[in-house]
Formats: sequence, structure tokens, C-alpha cells
Amino acid sequence: MKFGFLRLVFGLGLLSSLCSGAASPPNVIIFYADDLGWGEITAQGFPQDIPTPHIDSLAQNGLRFTNGYVAATYCSPSRAGLMTGRYPTRFGHEFNTVANAVGLRADQTTLATRLKALGYATAAIGKWHLGNQPDNRPTKRGFDEFFGTLNNTPFFHPTNFVDSRLSNDVREVKDDAFYTTDAYADRAVDWLEKNKDKPRFLYLPFNAVHAPLQATKKYLDRFPGITDEKRKTFAAMMSAMDDAVGRVLGKIRELGQEENTLIFFISDNGGPTQSITSSNGPLRGFKMTTFEGGTRVPFIAQWKGKIPAGKTSDLPVMNLDVLPTAIIAAGGKPEASWQIDGVDLMPFLTGAKNSRPHQTLYWRYGPQWAIRHGNMKLVVARGGSGQPELYDLAADIGESKDLAAAQPAKVKELQAMWNKWSAEQAPASAPDAPAGNAKKNK
Repeated sequence: MKFGFLRLVFGLGLLSSLCSGAASPPNVIIFYADDLGWGEITAQGFPQDIPTPHIDSLAQNGLRFTNGYVAATYCSPSRAGLMTGRYPTRFGHEFNTVANAVGLRADQTTLATRLKALGYATAAIGKWHLGNQPDNRPTKRGFDEFFGTLNNTPFFHPTNFVDSRLSNDVREVKDDAFYTTDAYADRAVDWLEKNKDKPRFLYLPFNAVHAPLQATKKYLDRFPGITDEKRKTFAAMMSAMDDAVGRVLGKIRELGQEENTLIFFISDNGGPTQSITSSNGPLRGFKMTTFEGGTRVPFIAQWKGKIPAGKTSDLPVMNLDVLPTAIIAAGGKPEASWQIDGVDLMPFLTGAKNSRPHQTLYWRYGPQWAIRHGNMKLVVARGGSGQPELYDLAADIGESKDLAAAQPAKVKELQAMWNKWSAEQAPASAPDAPAGNAKKNK
């Protein structure tokens, strides 16, 4: 009788433990770098003069996508895609001017809002760039807390700065010692501690390594061997961002939550190489072009115990995939009415599915555009011929051998596919036109 009672108690305790585990959805953290080129972090495998040990640790403990893309080649549209899981061109968010004029459209639901509905605490810490308007600030778009700037800013004495713990209004930062990257790490660690007993979504979109090139002496002193002043300051900014990533990862480790935290590290677009030296490695093009250098970015996912560690994947993925991956991991279920373009990556990462997450990816940036179907890419981009160019990315990552003349049937096929997709998007507006041209489109 006594043995049976103990067995019953043990069984109930085990059941309680299992139920408790099942009721603990993972934390979600997104590090979103700004203007960081595909060839810059050391984990990408290219010779580098800037160590990035903390970012590299994500690749060592997780999975690095060699074909990771963003849906736009520019700051604000890239963020609009990340936050909604939809091509930003679908709802007219094709250029930065949209953020300045009207912000992220009110009928577009953010990842923060969707995770908040699932019981998550939410915070945005860093560069927002989805609208300066009071109704578009992060605390009106699903975030409990916001600490950062509404758009581009200096690193010292940042402009358009908001600390929602004080007010949702813009305030002046008078502290001469305030450096955005360090301050974002401070607030992120503090917020993680304050909310350690809840499932959390931390969105940390750095303004690093976007211009202007500014760094503290602490980080500049790490690179005495770099004599080019522009490159040295860029290296210092990179090192500061890597430290910030390390501090957040250290806090998650301290809290014993590494195995229950899904982490992404992604850049918002390729590097603008001439202005800040951010390298795109062997890729052709740069930020604001639809060549690979504008759209292919560092893209890493870590979830210890769930995502294989130290692996790479050549499956084409996109920042739009973050939303459904996070929602499903959190126990939610994307609905057809959301009309998202991203897919849940977890079955592909665990081996449950061996197909591609995306057979076809699309881009449109005014007169520039591209489609990747399988390994074949058709592209019209600034710096190109002005005509559709065809490349086999599996054999020619640098887009150096145009196959359009040799494969006219493939050009016609991909052009037709892109035309059909583009017709489903909101009407394009000129890059410097008012966002009123971005008509509603589902």
C-alpha cells in the first residue's frame, strides 16, 4: 500500500513537471544589425580584421544560413518585413519615405502584438524606423517598452530618442558618456532581469554599424593595427555591437534559460561598402541594390537543444520567416487571414522536412527587382546592364556570368513569375515620393 502511494505521488509529480514544461514557451530574441555586410563577421569564414566572438558563438551553438536573405535592401522596408512576416511591397512599404510619412500601416500586425497575445512580455531596444508618429511608436505596436531612437541617429547624443519608462515623447540625451550600443546592452540586460519569470520577446535592432562612424576610445583602442581611420572606427563599432550581443547572451546564460531561448542574428540589408567599409565578401552589389550584396545577409539561428549546433544550411531563407517560426515555437498558430509570406523554419532545421523552405523569393525596389527560383536568379539592378540578367547562384555567387543570352527560355519563365508576383503588390511609388502612393493592397 505504501509503495503504491509513493508510486502515485511520483507519477503525479512527473505529470506536473511535464505539464509545467509544456506551459513554458521559449523566449525570443532578435538581434538586428544595421548595414552589416554578408562578408563581415568572422563566422562567415572570410579573413577578417575584426574579431566577433559573441556573434560567432551563435553560429557555433546554432545554425548559420549561407543563403539568408532580407525582403528589402533598405532600412525601414526590411524592418517592416521582419515585423509582419510579409513582403513589405504588399502593403506599400517599399521605401524609407513611407516610414517618414505614414509609418507602418495601421492594418499591419507586428510580431510583438502577436506574441503579446500569447502572454509574452515585449521590448524594443534600439533603432525603430517604422514611423515617428505617436501612433506608430513601438508601445503602440505591441511592445510593452521602448528604449531607443525612432530612426537614424548619431551614436553620441542621439536624436529622436525615447525611453518609454519616462515618457513616449522624444527627449534629449544630455549624458556625454551615453553611447547607443552600450546603452542598448545595459537596458536589454536590465529588462531581461526584470521580466525573468515571463516568456519574453526582446527585439534589439542596433543602429550599429550604420553611419555616422562613431565609437568610444575603449573600442578604438582595440584596433591599434588598423591605420585607416574609417575602417578603424567601423571595427570599433562592430566590436561594441559584438560585446552587446555577448552581454545579452551572458544574461540568458546566467538565468539558466539558454535551452529555452530562440535567438536570431540578422542584418537589415547588405553593407554600403564605400561609406562605412562594411564588406559583402564575394557578393556583387551593396545596400540599395537587388544584387546579392544588397539582399543576402548574415543570418544565424540558435536554440540550444532544438536547432543543431555548429551547422550551416544552404537553404534559402528570409527575414519574413522569423515571425511564423517564433509564433509556432510560442505555441501559436498563424492563420490564413494573416496572409504572411514567411514559413516556419523549425521543421527544416530539425530535419523533419528536407525540402526548401522557399522555392522562389522575390524583390522589388522601384525600378530594381529580382527573383530567385531554385538556384537561378533574374535581376535588374543599379550598376547592371539595365536589362534582366540571369545568374546561376550555385555556380556563380558573385553574379559575374550573365546567362540571359544563352538561356532565353529561363529568362522568359522567371520574368513571367516576377510579373505575376509584382502585380499582387501595392503600386510602386518613386523613392522620394510621398507615401500616399502606397495604396492599400492585400
